[in-house]
Amino acid sequence: MSRVGKVPVKIPPKVKVNLEGQKLTVEGPKGKLVREFPQEIEIVVEKDEIRVSPRKSTRQARAYHGLVRTLINNMVTGVSQGFTKELHIVGTGYRAEVNKNVLNLTLGYSHPIEFELPPEVKATVDKQTVIKLECFDKELLGLTAAKIRALRPVEPYKGKGIRYADEEVRRKVGKAGAK
Repeated sequence: MSRVGKVPVKIPPKVKVNLEGQKLTVEGPKGKLVREFPQEIEIVVEKDEIRVSPRKSTRQARAYHGLVRTLINNMVTGVSQGFTKELHIVGTGYRAEVNKNVLNLTLGYSHPIEFELPPEVKATVDKQTVIKLECFDKELLGLTAAKIRALRPVEPYKGKGIRYADEEVRRKVGKAGAK
């Protein structure tokens, strides 16, 4: 039995949880999330917590146990508090700005890049080099941040590019001068 899966998910006040079969709907002040879960897992919604357990002791059910509990916890946390991700832009002349739901990026290419954000994701830019993304859906937030980072990944020689705030970049030593 999964150690993560055993722990019940606490439902904070102002969050409504509805279970229809294997379809879980979580609604809170930040938004609403709906997700379908596999039949191998039994989900029980009580008044202030959600419990997850495998229906059978099959390998597949045991594999899903901790995953489903974590996904439900992310749904509850997202609609009550939300998630944030921070990206840093490093490089001379590299910058970003936000206009409504479009992120305008200048990343050293011959053209500016206009990245359209999903409607659920909100972005703010500090000092033209720090992008803060906010969303109630952790999966969508991570996917959006990864797509933005992929526009100019960090190169290992000068360290230029877009990186996550907590990302460490291993720098390589450049070529030694020829005689």
